[in-house]
Amino acid sequence: MQPFTDPAAVAGYAEATPRKVPGFADLHRMTMLLLAEHASEAANILVVGAGGGLELKALAEAQQGWRFVGVDPSLEMLNLGRRVLGPLQQRVELHHGYIDTAPPGPYDGATCLLTLHFLGRDERLCALREIRRRLKPGAPLVVAHHSCPEGGKLRRWLSMSIAFAGESRVDFAAASVSASAMASRLPILSVSEDEATLREAGFSEVALFYAGFTFRGWVAAA
Repeated sequence: MQPFTDPAAVAGYAEATPRKVPGFADLHRMTMLLLAEHASEAANILVVGAGGGLELKALAEAQQGWRFVGVDPSLEMLNLGRRVLGPLQQRVELHHGYIDTAPPGPYDGATCLLTLHFLGRDERLCALREIRRRLKPGAPLVVAHHSCPEGGKLRRWLSMSIAFAGESRVDFAAASVSASAMASRLPILSVSEDEATLREAGFSEVALFYAGFTFRGWVAAA
């Protein structure tokens, strides 16, 4: 069973995810600021991988004039997102599916947080191209996901990410075992490959703005 269809995993997502991602709330605030730098007070924002609703909630609360279109392939996660959003749903249009399901826009900005590390390079490139096709010229895209620091040692840094999410007493041996399983399961790219893929998809001005163990975040312009 995939984690985003597992009822237990979905039920615990909203509570567990902020513990797993260093500076989770700050990541959302930085994302909002990077979008707001170019977007108007009445912007229309595309959110790819919107299930769970956590970034949607943070962005909607911070920018009360923005409207959002969210897309996610998991019905269970979309239902969780609806519960998390509550009355904020009035400004959010959710779609079940992948990026090709999203309306054409054009959008004033887009986000894709904690999602691209599930896609191999070719799938990732296609998804990024579809996002870019839906953005206004010059509009920002903000992405954040697992990425391997230059110099390799992915399992070491994944172990640190896993340990960060754990209890106060750190079990590095168990974290290393989990990191090996995670590395074999996820098609994580290196930092340079991530940046090259953004450029190949047609984005420019690619800039790193966030880093926490294996998590990296970039902003780029369509």
